[in-house]
Amino acid sequence: MIRSVGASLEYSDHGRQVFACRQVDLTIRTNEFLGILGPSGSGKSSLLYLLSGLKIPTGGDVFFEDQSLKTLPEDQRSRLRLHNFGFVFQQPYLLGYLTALENVMVALPDQSLREEARDLLEKLGLGTKTHRLPHELSGGERQRVCVARALLGRPKVIFADEPTAALDHTNGAQVVNLLNQNRGEGSLVMVTHDPTMLEQADRIVHLNDGVLIED
Repeated sequence: MIRSVGASLEYSDHGRQVFACRQVDLTIRTNEFLGILGPSGSGKSSLLYLLSGLKIPTGGDVFFEDQSLKTLPEDQRSRLRLHNFGFVFQQPYLLGYLTALENVMVALPDQSLREEARDLLEKLGLGTKTHRLPHELSGGERQRVCVARALLGRPKVIFADEPTAALDHTNGAQVVNLLNQNRGEGSLVMVTHDPTMLEQADRIVHLNDGVLIED
């Protein structure tokens, strides 16, 4: 479904060229849970941004269903992400003036998805808190709202960038379990430094200094 071919991300640091990712060849298969494991600063988030089209490779290319993301104009990449990808980040980015339900629907405000949004919050244990504002929710609950937002519309791929880093182990494991159980036919790509969060993964690859090592 997603394929990177020699994908690199290089940037300049005070005149010195640095590789965040170096010539990565990786395929994300349909309906798999892929874990990307590596220490802080290894390039995990950069690789996730390349695979999802949030960043464009400075070398090589990334393909989604055989479409080069590198050659797509930014507005088309944005539409592709909106309709095919879901995202969960380390911090639960929610709009403070919107309820939990409204935050779930903020990217896809189609009223036909309202019941799906309610059902997702119910499955994630927030059925009684759909009208709560973010400050009325715990950290774990806020991250579950973000999980529901990522799942809305049944995306083909869900990208999770250290989604458990700001949570204790119990809440973190619960977030991963909820993502995995409710992703349907969608693939899940999760980057983390914590191998215990990838116990349900179908496949784990390792990243070190921007270089990918497959098991």
